[in-house]
Amino acid sequence: RCLALTIIGENAPSVCLMLGPFGTDQDPKDHMIHIISIMGQFFLLPECPPMGLETLKIDDFQLHASTIRRYGLGAHRGRLNIQAGLYEDDLYDGAWCAGRDDPLQWFEVDARRLTKFTGVITQGRSSLWSSDWVTSYKVMVSNDSHTWITLKNGSKDLIFSGNREKEIPVRNIFPVPVVARYIRVNPRSWYNSGSICMRVEVLGCPMPGDGRNEVITTDDLDFRHHSYKEMRQLMKVVNEMCPNITRIYNIGKSHNGLKLYAIEISDNPGEHEVGEPEFRYTAGSHGNEVLGRELLLLLMQFICLEYLSGNQRIRHLVEETRIHLLPSVNPDGYEKAFEVGSELSGWSLGRWSNDGIDIHHNFPDLNSVLWEAEAKKWIPRKMFNHHVAIPEWYQSRNASVAVETRALIVWMEKMPFVLGGNLQGGELVVTFPYDKTRSLGVTREQTPTPDDHVFRWLAFSYASTHRLMTDANRRVCHREDFAKEDGTINGASWHTAPGSMNDFSYLHTNCFELSMYVGCDKFPHESELPEEWENNRESLLVFMEQVHRGIKGVVRDMQGRGIPNAIISVEGISHDIRTAADGDYWRLLNPGEYRVSARAEGYSLTSKKCEVGYEMGATRCDFTISRTNLSRIKEIMERFNKQPIRLPVRQLQARRSRERRLGT
Repeated sequence: RCLALTIIGENAPSVCLMLGPFGTDQDPKDHMIHIISIMGQFFLLPECPPMGLETLKIDDFQLHASTIRRYGLGAHRGRLNIQAGLYEDDLYDGAWCAGRDDPLQWFEVDARRLTKFTGVITQGRSSLWSSDWVTSYKVMVSNDSHTWITLKNGSKDLIFSGNREKEIPVRNIFPVPVVARYIRVNPRSWYNSGSICMRVEVLGCPMPGDGRNEVITTDDLDFRHHSYKEMRQLMKVVNEMCPNITRIYNIGKSHNGLKLYAIEISDNPGEHEVGEPEFRYTAGSHGNEVLGRELLLLLMQFICLEYLSGNQRIRHLVEETRIHLLPSVNPDGYEKAFEVGSELSGWSLGRWSNDGIDIHHNFPDLNSVLWEAEAKKWIPRKMFNHHVAIPEWYQSRNASVAVETRALIVWMEKMPFVLGGNLQGGELVVTFPYDKTRSLGVTREQTPTPDDHVFRWLAFSYASTHRLMTDANRRVCHREDFAKEDGTINGASWHTAPGSMNDFSYLHTNCFELSMYVGCDKFPHESELPEEWENNRESLLVFMEQVHRGIKGVVRDMQGRGIPNAIISVEGISHDIRTAADGDYWRLLNPGEYRVSARAEGYSLTSKKCEVGYEMGATRCDFTISRTNLSRIKEIMERFNKQPIRLPVRQLQARRSRERRLGT
């Protein structure tokens, strides 16, 4: 189909706008592209990005509706992918729903500026209890909100095909872009057993000259979504740019055989340096939460470029820290979401591993093991309060454990990580352990670790430096107002999650792990990436720097040799850590004075006071511990191949009595 346009002027060329199918439920791969043919030359006009109903760029006051069923189903809830709570209430339901079911209802967006509208994406209502969606609709535009023009198909009103169920988004591209300030979606038919309910995103490009402030970045980075192959190539490019401070390696393979690539950033890549803490960021355990993945790819580029340019903050971070970035824990799931695209992947496509496992919650439940031991008073005599062993059943081949999870566990056990963050999506909040509630049958309950004060500081260090997390004026992403809690929350008080990566990391290794939910939109449009980078860049750096907070040192024997697996205890905190292979350790602590002890098998316990200041940089607190007399005796006997004589008590008493009688 061609739309002939008249261009005023002598010998003006003919212009043909070539159109693809419209008003239908298109294959997600068939992205609509407007192509203009002028004098036989073809020019691509890129699609307009989402205006920001899902990402909250469009605020509540820009959304209006003809009627609403109640406040919790008002126009402000008509945002693509918005989620309702388990118990729906008057505040946070999962769609706009009309007060009446008739063809006179409408959902309206005020762009507050002239905008070139190019399409609409719709979903049904997010609900566990209701089935509501719109099956067809019209679109109208206006410049003054009084006079409305309906999009036409020739002389007839254009009817767009809507949804066939409530979760899978359906996109419709307009045959011709239209310029206006207001846009309305007018439902014409809906699921016969449901009501008029919609979640909407609008595609539109602001017209130039409006003067509206946009968040921009001055960082020259690769702001786009990367396929698995493109991600691997980008990591290679960064490695070639900064070969002296980077190393690429993989920790294993996914279910489909894709390698789980990580990049190490350090002044001595490939080596653990005594006294230098190891830090990790991971992302993409839920394959459809792609913002974290792209943030880590941007972060590795940023660190490389800033290091080369002489940025002293970045140089200090690289020279004093061994940094590991694992951008895609679940590449199989990501490829599914990436194939469909930003707005059409919905809320869950690609979330799980290829064999249907939620990787982030696939770790062994060590909380129950520890808490049962505490109840039986096995700690500290029969069991330690840290490095809790993985149960045998979990390690069997028949256990429902993803290959990606097993690879993560091996990696976590191999590297002496001190601090870690896993980037998630769909919210704006930082969560910290424990993630599982201690009380049985309780879904939400404050469940602090012995290091609760440290975790709260670590969480706040990220949230407070994020551009939006602690902004009291921002609207909630879905149904929780985390800004009231300074953008942080104890995981179990949000919702219980047994077997989380955070709890496992804390209980099985030395690493303190937190989850950063870095954006309301799990899969933001490519055009949103520069702004999301600005939102998170400082937070990503500040959180990494916290690995240098607390105390550090080396535990040595009397000959000056480092002692591995020595236990470091802090008085008043019932959670110990262990030294690494070279005897070095790092213990995250808030400012204050602490009584710290070091002990190891066969060595005497040694204690000292260690003070942590407010300035950045861990306090040095070394220990030299000596062998116990018993361990020395055992060592001597083993050296000379002699075993202690163990006689039965009666036989020993009879021998001594005989010796006394004989006077010997």
